[in-house]
Amino acid sequence: MHKTGYNEQMQALVAKYRQAGQPWPATTREIAAWLVRTNQWEPSRELAIEQCADDLARAMREEFITDRQGRRVRAKHAARREVNGEQQTFWADLRTAPREHMEIAFAQRRQQIVSDCAQLKRDVDCYNENFNTEAEIQMVFDFTMDLEELEAAHA
Repeated sequence: MHKTGYNEQMQALVAKYRQAGQPWPATTREIAAWLVRTNQWEPSRELAIEQCADDLARAMREEFITDRQGRRVRAKHAARREVNGEQQTFWADLRTAPREHMEIAFAQRRQQIVSDCAQLKRDVDCYNENFNTEAEIQMVFDFTMDLEELEAAHA
């Protein structure tokens, strides 16, 4: 199932939930419970595999170890690569991964952070320019001091 098409289907189901007069704002659990209860959503085998894969990825992202210096670090790291014309995500353990895998994984995580910051900036700019009636909300995207404070707190 193509993710974009599925996302559009899920967005349409949220619209149905709202049109049915269900409580809003709502949690995704509340919406999902209503959709299942009203037989508007049922997982296919493909979706079950996708959900299991997503759960595995979440679990691997949340696996931490403590290194010899006492730092709590992620054990598993993902790197997307193209194989036979298809993007695939490969997972490896920090303790045994080849350097090439880790270089790709770290660069891709950094790019995700940059993309998140760019989206946050657009969101804040939109809010400030179109909806905010008070003082502008300011965002600082230089994280140097934040990182230094976090490192000092964990030293």
